[in-house]
Amino acid sequence: MTSKIFRSIFITALAVLAATLVIITSFLYDYFTDIQVNQLKDELSIASAGTEISGEEYLKNVKNDNFRLTWVADDGTVLFDSQADKKTMDNHIDREEISEALETGKGSSSRRSKTLTRKTLYEAVLLSDGTVLRISISRTSGFILLLGMLHPVVIVIILAVVFSAVLAHKMSRKIIDPLNKLDLDNPTENDAYEEIAPLLSRIHKQNMKIERKAAELNRRKDEFELITKNMREGLLLLDKNRNILTINSAAMTIFGTNEKCVGNEFLTINRRHEITSAIEKALTGGHAEIRAKLGEKEYQFDISRIETDGETVGAVVLAFDITEQADAERLRREFTANVSHELKTPLQTITGSAELIENGLVKPEDMPRFVGHIREEATRLVTLVEDIIRLSQLDEQTELPKENVSLYEIVNEACGVLRDSADKKDITLSVSGDSGKVYGVKHLLFEVIYNLCDNGIKYTPDGGKVEVDISETEKEVTLTVSDNGIGVAPEHLPRIFERFYRVDKSHSKKSGGTGLGLSIVKHSVQYHGGKISIHSEENKGTAVTVVLPKSE
Repeated sequence: MTSKIFRSIFITALAVLAATLVIITSFLYDYFTDIQVNQLKDELSIASAGTEISGEEYLKNVKNDNFRLTWVADDGTVLFDSQADKKTMDNHIDREEISEALETGKGSSSRRSKTLTRKTLYEAVLLSDGTVLRISISRTSGFILLLGMLHPVVIVIILAVVFSAVLAHKMSRKIIDPLNKLDLDNPTENDAYEEIAPLLSRIHKQNMKIERKAAELNRRKDEFELITKNMREGLLLLDKNRNILTINSAAMTIFGTNEKCVGNEFLTINRRHEITSAIEKALTGGHAEIRAKLGEKEYQFDISRIETDGETVGAVVLAFDITEQADAERLRREFTANVSHELKTPLQTITGSAELIENGLVKPEDMPRFVGHIREEATRLVTLVEDIIRLSQLDEQTELPKENVSLYEIVNEACGVLRDSADKKDITLSVSGDSGKVYGVKHLLFEVIYNLCDNGIKYTPDGGKVEVDISETEKEVTLTVSDNGIGVAPEHLPRIFERFYRVDKSHSKKSGGTGLGLSIVKHSVQYHGGKISIHSEENKGTAVTVVLPKSE
């Protein structure tokens, strides 16, 4: 406010100074112009008297650089000019002062130069012989006159500016100091300007009202915090301006904030458009629900408007962690869709072949081929159903009998089953390492090793190799199945263990897989409390590492 008052006073002073300079310059210019016109008329009177007596001889003898004499005939022809050759001059009959003198006996006019920096004054008189004698003088414009006075004007302006600045500063300080010293906590005790007494009285009343409201709000806040402190659900209380009134510990964790956010707007802790839109909807419509992910978790937000005496005073936001529920729903939907798709394909093949046989459209010599298709697809269905049942058991953590087993023996058993498949592709299948004694479910461990080795054989070109290595420490056993096959692209690795996920669907179709093998591997390893990881490079090979605990 001080700066505004200072600027107002300072600008006013400068405006007055500028106006004063313009007015003084204008008056001075007009004053000197009038003096010069009168002098010009006096000189013209003398010159006309001499011309009447001696004519051109008199004019030739008059020498003065300050003014110019021109003698013009009644037809406008220049008879004499004191500063130019009369032969080169134009006819002057149309000049304003000449025309006026021919008509009335006297004429006056003024004309500015093209640059507007100079002004010429003309006075003309009609002589007794019908000719006209004109006298003229040039003078500078008001702007040039002001420029000529530039040095003293600048000094005056500088002094005036300094004086105005000092005066404006002192006046603004004098006006503002009483206002700055106001005690707004006790407005009625101030001795300031009488004009602001009503304002101070209103401030006092407002302060009293705010204090009462604050005390009541603090009491309610303390009660509310006691109730909500141990809630697992996140809870926020907002006022109608979307400012946070209270927030419990669970909500602080959800939004990644602390108690310092209280009093700030909701946008300071979260700027998600869908959440802020839901708050707006609740404030206007009464209620809103929305699901949103914050970080790695998904929450359901229930937002309700709070009203007092029919007036909206804020909103309450409840946040429920539904991450597990959402993941379960998503997995169930994906699993249902994938199972439906995987079951549909072999069933269509079986149904189509059976219909052809039933309608007698299959030749006797083609019958074995169609029966073979039915058997292959039925076998695929049985395998798929068995894998689904096994996954369900693993999901439900069904208790299965465990025993002490040797991974080395299970690897040799699995490799023996897969030996024919490896020989058909001329793939070297080798086993090395320790005994690898673990406590687990033998048939699950067999499936882990079988699926990993089977995948290695399927996705390794002819003439390649699949190696199984077992190493152990005091507490755990590490199983590594590696190959030099086609590998897996980096973008597929995060999803490689998902159910029904296939990197190359066309290749998987040819190989006859169900798409559940690696998912069963992952769940079987987790069932034993182990860990599984994969490292792969395209066209270089893949290595899957399984780490299992030894102890029961």
